[in-house]
Amino acid sequence: MPNSRGGGGGSGPAVILADLNDGADPATTLQKSLAAVPHHAIKNEIKLRVTELDAMGRTKITAGEFLKSDLCQQYGLHARDLRKIDGGFSNQMPVVLVRPELILVNLGHIRALIKSDLVVLFDSSDSKDRIEDSPFVKDLQDKLKMSTVDAEGQPMEFRALEAIFISVVASLHADMEILVHFVTKLLAHLEDEIDQHKLKELLQYTKKVSRFESRILLIRGVFDDLLSTDEDLAGMYLTEKRKGHPRLTDSHDEVEILLEAYMKQVEEIANVVALVKHSIQSTEDFVNVFLGAKRNQLLLFELRIAMGTLGISSGTIIAGFYGMNLINYLEHNPYGFWVVSGVAVALSGSVFGTCARKLRILAKGTT
Repeated sequence: MPNSRGGGGGSGPAVILADLNDGADPATTLQKSLAAVPHHAIKNEIKLRVTELDAMGRTKITAGEFLKSDLCQQYGLHARDLRKIDGGFSNQMPVVLVRPELILVNLGHIRALIKSDLVVLFDSSDSKDRIEDSPFVKDLQDKLKMSTVDAEGQPMEFRALEAIFISVVASLHADMEILVHFVTKLLAHLEDEIDQHKLKELLQYTKKVSRFESRILLIRGVFDDLLSTDEDLAGMYLTEKRKGHPRLTDSHDEVEILLEAYMKQVEEIANVVALVKHSIQSTEDFVNVFLGAKRNQLLLFELRIAMGTLGISSGTIIAGFYGMNLINYLEHNPYGFWVVSGVAVALSGSVFGTCARKLRILAKGTT
């Protein structure tokens, strides 16, 4: 019978059983079993930093670091659900996922997991600020500490959602005010004077406004998707579900009113950004018209110079004829010089006048 430790692909448990049968030291056996575990299985798994708040707003865990697999096992998550709120993935889409026992939220700067008696906040691993010191967490704790009567009958999960929505909308509103202030100031300057450096700034702000508008529309889409799905709205009543009284599919008035209220605020911000974007477009059109008029003036000036050059060149033809060493019988005529000069000037003037008249006709035709 072959030895179980002889193969290069032997597993950790096989090594332990074989060593115990041989009477080996348990410490040595443990070291061998750890060495048999692939190192990439431990090193490559990223840890997430979380803060837990109970139903009364008390902090249970502060900035605790957990492996993704441990979080999935502890909160009953799937790995695909955890990716929705994992800050390690770039270009994440905002989302609110409703699961049988929890709600996953990734909106703006907040990533959270909400249960009927627990709120888990996910913090970025490279953040130096303590998440428990943020105004959002303090507002969340105040709402969780409220009694059911003071909260107007709202269950814990709805109070947590409202605190998240308030923070997200306030952040969007603050960003909007900053953008509107600088863009309005820049547009007013461009209306008075067209400056190349200001045009470059306008290009940068146009990109920022477009990105901000895209962000707002994505968040508004999250609210819209929730409001259009009755199953998700009814599934957000986690407290009643835990008590064994799940809501019917068409019975979700409270959460629907909550979502509609904050969706309306997001739409108001989106409307303001759309107006700012329209103002930028109008200013760009004005700048293009102004620069087009300047360009037309330069072209007209160049045409006039070309017409003058053509008129003078046509007059010099006569001078070229008489400059040849040929007998023309005007060498000794006392009036020959004046006659030839007058004809040359008349020819130059007639050519210039004809071109100017044609240009004027074309200009009237375009207007």
